[in-house]
Amino acid sequence: MKDIVMNKDINTDSVYIRDILAKSLDLQILNLTEVTNLISLEDEELWSEVFETARRVKEKVYGKRIILFAPLYLSNECVNNCIYCGFRKGNKKAKRKILSVNEAVEEASLLASREYKRLLLVASENSKLAGVDYFEKIINGIYKNTDIQILNINTAPTSVEEFKILKACGVSLYQCFQETYHIPTYKFMHPTGPKADYEWRLRVMDRAIEAGFEDIGMGVLLGLYDWRKDVLALIAHTHRLMKKYGFGPRTLSVPRLQPAEGSKLNEIKYRVSDTDFKKIVAIYRLSLPYVGVVISTRESPEFRDELFLMGASQFSAGAKTSPGGYIHMWGKTEQFEIGDKRSLEDIIEKIKSLGLIPTL
Repeated sequence: MKDIVMNKDINTDSVYIRDILAKSLDLQILNLTEVTNLISLEDEELWSEVFETARRVKEKVYGKRIILFAPLYLSNECVNNCIYCGFRKGNKKAKRKILSVNEAVEEASLLASREYKRLLLVASENSKLAGVDYFEKIINGIYKNTDIQILNINTAPTSVEEFKILKACGVSLYQCFQETYHIPTYKFMHPTGPKADYEWRLRVMDRAIEAGFEDIGMGVLLGLYDWRKDVLALIAHTHRLMKKYGFGPRTLSVPRLQPAEGSKLNEIKYRVSDTDFKKIVAIYRLSLPYVGVVISTRESPEFRDELFLMGASQFSAGAKTSPGGYIHMWGKTEQFEIGDKRSLEDIIEKIKSLGLIPTL
């Protein structure tokens, strides 16, 4: 991909940027040239206008609602060796756990008793121990035995046939992140395991859509590579899907790389600042006005409080990132360090104090 910062065609003139903002306020999808110019904007006063426009666009689409959900981690038994992840196969410090169907239902029941209505099922990649049949049993068990109404799932890429099974048993949205679109960085970060296959992962949304999924969730892991190039590549990917299938992602997530016990990543070369993180949230909101912009508990309470007013629309709350973490702690099983450890009740109260409406 071209270096978008040095591109001679960049135009960040204030009149032009305000034309882009007006287009977003009209809830039109931005083209890639417009996205590139937003990404390249350096004028901090203009960025203040961008942030305010992102907030207004979010309220135009979602009103004052902030959707809350909980991730339910099913397994950390992984065949991949992603060097930044606590679940990686080579992490000898991790205590491995795959929830049984009963244990998963027990976790979901507890979350339902706390008034959660939607969960994101998360699983490491191990098709022999936790394949599609395993997910099907858990999904059916949760729907049958709890008051959970919406189950989304974040699992490894699979075939069209297996996606059809997930869709048929009631999964609402399939989520998967490309992590980074920069191929050399991708190959370095994912040295072994099925995830090392860049093309298989890149085409995962095509297979999910062909299997019947109309709701898909995408993202990049901020910090693996230059965020400007990865964000532009992600939006270009969404445009390709829209051109081919007539629709794009339901959600774009904004995960930022955090420390993980057992990680082999010694430094974060492309660390994303809080200011740049806010820019990314705004760019996602303005580029695809109708998309749900999702913020995880990787971020601190103070920073998440800012993001409630920045154009994001969905937040995980009261999250645990280890299998069985809501009821049991089987040892060192977390995928990454959590920043916001507040309870669901505390987060709800904060959202209300900002004049917004928490929605479970």
